[in-house]
Amino acid sequence: MNIIDAAHKTVHDYPGGSESLGPRIGMSPAVLRNKVNPNNTTHHLTLAEASEVMGLTGDHRILHALAAEHGYTLQSVNAPSAGSIMAAMLAAAAAKGDLAGVLAEALADNRITPNEASDIARCCAAVQAAVAKVSQHANAQAGASA
Repeated sequence: MNIIDAAHKTVHDYPGGSESLGPRIGMSPAVLRNKVNPNNTTHHLTLAEASEVMGLTGDHRILHALAAEHGYTLQSVNAPSAGSIMAAMLAAAAAKGDLAGVLAEALADNRITPNEASDIARCCAAVQAAVAKVSQHANAQAGASA
């Protein structure tokens, strides 16, 4: 997803859309709608506005889309609010299994298509996120026992 689509979806998926989000960021709903409209070439969301929208909505698709556009993936550094380190490790193992399955399917014909490469990248990001959660749980447990 590109950053323009991510901004549009972030605003429109928020409960009440731009009508309720606009006033919360000090902007008229119509201006906010124009700023996130993919077909509008005259109004644009600033970085500060995008940050405020993400902070209020808790929706970070804009940030992830921006990172992906430049070849990066992101992982939150917040401590997990639920679950255990063992559950996180099992989830990471499952994500690795999913990646192996996608790779096996892609390599069955000895070539990788652009769509298969996208699927592989998505699975790699899921593995990275799952493994990072293991680390987050470990850090949370270390902090709890200190």
